[in-house]
Amino acid sequence: MHVPDGFLNAPTSVATGAVAAAGVAVALRKAQGELDERAAPLAGLTAAFVFAVQMLNFPVGVGTSGHLMGGALAAVLVGPWTAVLCLSVVLLVQALLFADGGLTALGTNISLIGITTVVVGWVVTRAVLAVLPKRPASVVPASAVGALLSVPVAALVFVLLFAVGGEASLSLGALTVSMLGWHTLIGIGEAVITGLTVSAVVAVRPDLVYAARGLRAPLRLRRPDGSLVPAPEAAAPVAAARGSVRPLLIGGGLVALALAGVVSFFASAHPDGLEYVAEDEGFLATARDHAFGGSALADYGAVGGIPVGVAGVLGVAVVVVIGVVLFRLVGRRSPAGAEREDAVR
Repeated sequence: MHVPDGFLNAPTSVATGAVAAAGVAVALRKAQGELDERAAPLAGLTAAFVFAVQMLNFPVGVGTSGHLMGGALAAVLVGPWTAVLCLSVVLLVQALLFADGGLTALGTNISLIGITTVVVGWVVTRAVLAVLPKRPASVVPASAVGALLSVPVAALVFVLLFAVGGEASLSLGALTVSMLGWHTLIGIGEAVITGLTVSAVVAVRPDLVYAARGLRAPLRLRRPDGSLVPAPEAAAPVAAARGSVRPLLIGGGLVALALAGVVSFFASAHPDGLEYVAEDEGFLATARDHAFGGSALADYGAVGGIPVGVAGVLGVAVVVVIGVVLFRLVGRRSPAGAEREDAVR
């Protein structure tokens, strides 16, 4: 649901840009409490994985496709504040290198994909977890529900923005029905991808999943009279091995490269939900050409004749580098990071 330049007027784009800037600024400060030396590389990998999967448009109807937004997935894996930064890095790289999403619409896309989907996905996930058994496996269905709802809510926010500053006159009722209808179907795909990804990580390293922290029920011992008492702390099992994160990073990185470099060749060529609705409702013509639309990497290499797989691998590499550097810098500014720096000195 990358919004191009031209769908919204200048005042609305400026307003969403201000919202995005404020959201990223707050996230930079709040993410300090989520990042440490293990979480920072995982956050970089999460951003790269979201970038790779966003290249894989899947069919959702006749002549329509959708792709992962990734807000709920990132929030569950690395925390909501870090997730905002992950999605912002992805959207920035897409807009500047691949002409995917408008430049003047960058604030709109961060507000919709980088903030709205993260907030909705995280809040819904936490709400579902509150009624499920307190164990890491519960994060899987909870994250799937959060992902499912985050997409149509983001679509509804776009409709509200279009009602305020859309560059075309049309029936908002019809636009709402069409956007919610198609993006609910896309949300189902989002839920499946999110659930499968979270399930894979929970299965091997539940201690690295942010939403799974504190979900293991405390161990209790049964007395001869049948009553239960808390077990001594030393007897409580460790939720997961606290070993190196390197195997997960290497495996996840290879998956991201395979998705961007190989699987992307088989992505659906049909327009995504927003583009399909824009054409159907008659406002697609308001879109303006991207300022970098003639670059070699525009449309993931389609303009410059670069194979989509090569463009995808390049994009994953750029996102990883920017993400890891950013997240390490943010993590070092946290109190825990400062203590580690002092210890090194």
